Amino acid sequence: MHHWRDERVRLAQLPTPIEKMERLSKFLGGPRILVKRDDQTGLAFGGNKTRKLEFLIADALRRGADTVLTAGAAQSNHCRQTAAAAAHVGLRCELILGGEPPEVPNGNLLLDGLLGAAIHWSARDRRGERLDEVAARLREAERRPYVIPYGGSNAIGATGYVVAMEELMDQLRREAISVDHIVFASSSGGTQAGLMVGAALTGYEGSILGISIDKGERSDVPYQVHLSNLSNKTAARLGLAMEFSPEDFVINYDYLGGGYGVLGALEREAITLTARSEGLLLDPVYTGRAMGALIDLIHHKRFSRGETVLFWHTGGPPALFGYAEELGDC
Repeated sequence: MHHWRDERVRLAQLPTPIEKMERLSKFLGGPRILVKRDDQTGLAFGGNKTRKLEFLIADALRRGADTVLTAGAAQSNHCRQTAAAAAHVGLRCELILGGEPPEVPNGNLLLDGLLGAAIHWSARDRRGERLDEVAARLREAERRPYVIPYGGSNAIGATGYVVAMEELMDQLRREAISVDHIVFASSSGGTQAGLMVGAALTGYEGSILGISIDKGERSDVPYQVHLSNLSNKTAARLGLAMEFSPEDFVINYDYLGGGYGVLGALEREAITLTARSEGLLLDPVYTGRAMGALIDLIHHKRFSRGETVLFWHTGGPPALFGYAEELGDC
């Protein structure tokens, strides 16, 4: 056993199950579809960030922090899970959220408050500046803040998805299942970087396809460059002799729609179809968009009927309630 696997605080209910989506597969007339239920990680409605937070919170405690500080959108799943993780281990939590406070908090924002997080509001594109500012203010007040990046996506957080890939491969071996493609929502990069390192570690030979949620191909740092840098840092941190280049990462940018957090027809149709065919809830921002992409790719025959696609459900259904007005007429 590598020691890095044990540098964590147990927060998640693991392993998360793999389920067959037989009715959806039949309806689409495409490949066999499986779902990896990381919406079931168990911490305050679960989600993929819980795996990352197991390693990040352990690091915060090791460093003697008394407060965790992170940032995200008003309906951030990452912020909600960070607030829950902090409460679980007895740390304070401060969140910097982009936008304006609504009259009535709903969805993840309601949960942030219930979990005891202190919330600071910021212009959407200035949350990073506010992170530094609030961290400095906390230090002046003799607090010991630990700053977690967006989405928990650094080498420490990505370690959670290296371990997740090992978990998946163990499940597939035990159940004698072969998976040709893994499809999921890709945004801050920690999930995809961790899966890539985990795939190299375990010998997974299928494709790993990230559906871009908010990264245009013309952003300042190309997203594949960000992913390869993060994967290389993760591998180096774990003492693994492997190296990645931007070309190793498969990202589909065709489904950015109206932009981050904008609910369109693609997301609405994916959410309702998945709910009504499988009783499975997706969220408006990440998994709704990624499933919408998968459905469209199946319609365009990008996968053959004999293949098996695993949709990695990264969580987020509490955000549905924050979009109640837009979803209410489905």
